[in-house]
Amino acid sequence: MANKRDAYLCLSAMLRAREPQLLNAERAQRMLDAPGFEEAAKLLTDCGYPDMAQMKADEIEQTLAERRNAVLGEMASLAPDKSIVTAFRVKYDYHNVKAILKAAAMDSDPGRLLTAAGRVPVEKLLSAYQESRYVELPSVLGKAMEEARTVLARTANPQMADLILDQACYEEMKAAAKEAECPFLEGYVQLLIDSTNLKSAVRTLRMHKDADFLQSVLLSGGTVSDSRIAAAGDREALAGLFQNSKLAEAAALGADAAAGGRMTAFEKACDNAVTDYLKDAKLIGFGPETLVAYLAAVEGETTAVRMILTGRLAGIAPDTIRERLRDLYA
Repeated sequence: MANKRDAYLCLSAMLRAREPQLLNAERAQRMLDAPGFEEAAKLLTDCGYPDMAQMKADEIEQTLAERRNAVLGEMASLAPDKSIVTAFRVKYDYHNVKAILKAAAMDSDPGRLLTAAGRVPVEKLLSAYQESRYVELPSVLGKAMEEARTVLARTANPQMADLILDQACYEEMKAAAKEAECPFLEGYVQLLIDSTNLKSAVRTLRMHKDADFLQSVLLSGGTVSDSRIAAAGDREALAGLFQNSKLAEAAALGADAAAGGRMTAFEKACDNAVTDYLKDAKLIGFGPETLVAYLAAVEGETTAVRMILTGRLAGIAPDTIRERLRDLYA
C-alpha cells in the first residue's frame, strides 16, 4: 500500500496546485452579487473557464460537459490506479442508459441527453440497446440494462427501472473502490448511498407510504442497512440511525421535512455532508484521497456553475440561487 501511495506523490502535488483555481464560496458569491448574467459569467475566467458571457443555456451545458470530460480523460491518463477514475465515470454510463430507455419508451431521441463522460461510448450503448447485445457491455451494466428494459416494458414504471440501474451503479462504484484499495473512496460511495437512502426515507414518510414501499426503493451497501432504515417506523427513529454519522445534521432536518417541512434545507444538508467528508482529504499530504477529492470537487463545481449561470440567465433571483447552492470543496 505504501508503494501505491508513493505513486501519487507527483499527481497529488499537481492537484494541490490546481485546487486554488477551483470555484470557491467567495467566487460563487461574487457571481451571485454581479449585476447580471454576463458579469457573472466573466468572473469564471479566473477559474480557467472560457468566456461564456454570450452563451445560451445549451452552449453553457456543452462547455461544462467538455470541461468535465477533459478532466476525467486527463486523470484517467495520469492516475496510478485507473479504478478511481472508473468509479467516477460509472455514473455517466448509467445516466446514459436511463436516457436511452426513457427516450425509447416515449419514442423520442435521447441524443441531447447523452454524455461522453462514461466508460462506454454512447454509440456502443445505443447499438447494444437497439440490437439487444448486452453481452458487449461491462457485465453488471449489461445485465442491469436488460433487466431495467424488461421491467419498464412490463410495468411502465420508470422508478422501478431507475432503482435497478442505481443499485447496479453503486455496486460498480464500490467494486472499483475496492479494486483501487482506497478506503476513502469506499467511504465516499457508502456516504452517497446513505444520503440517497435518507432522502428516499424522508420522501416516503412525507407521502405516508408503508415500510414495504420504502424497502422497495432503498439501495443496499450503505453504512446503515436498508432493512434498518425500512424498519425505522417514524422520523425520530430515522434520525437516530444517522445521529453518529456525517449525516447527523441532515437527518435532524429530515425529521422536520418528513413532517411536512421544507425539503430544500434537508436535501442541501445531505449534499453538504458529502462535501464535508471530502474535505478530510485536505489533511492528507498525498495519496489516492487527493484524486478522489479533486474529481468530486470538479463535479461539485460543475453543478454550482450550471446552477448559477443558468439561473442568472433565466432571471432567477440571486437569493433563490444562493439558497439552493451547495457547499464547495475549495
